[in-house]
Amino acid sequence: MNAGSVCKRGAVTVAPGDDLIAAAHLMREKHVGYLIVSQGTRVAGVLTDRDIVVAVLAQEVDVHALKVGDVMTRDPLVIEEGQSIEAVLCHMREAGVRRVPVVDRSGALTGVLSIDDVLEQIAQQLIDIAGSIRNEQRMERAVRQ
Repeated sequence: MNAGSVCKRGAVTVAPGDDLIAAAHLMREKHVGYLIVSQGTRVAGVLTDRDIVVAVLAQEVDVHALKVGDVMTRDPLVIEEGQSIEAVLCHMREAGVRRVPVVDRSGALTGVLSIDDVLEQIAQQLIDIAGSIRNEQRMERAVRQ
């Protein structure tokens, strides 16, 4: 399992020069709390709902005067789609993040990977394992009767 096989494609993006209020509206419209800030196909940063709350609302800054680039997290952890999930989880733990942009070998954005995506994949694998065990028991009962 690698990052590219688990990540969600079609990440929601904004540009550093975009209006911060418009970015917040986009989060609401798309039902996400994480936007990838891009310049072309490259990741310039990330913007989270928490960034907006901590950097703007908690500081009582005029939100109308801010652009995405004023608040975004610069130089975020970015992972290559070929990286193993185990390696990605280690990097995420070290960086203290739950979501990361996923890029191809050339550095172009291909998606976003979240802890939720990984948990969903692991849960499916556990369901498959449990199904194998149940099926093995059912087969044995049918043969041994």
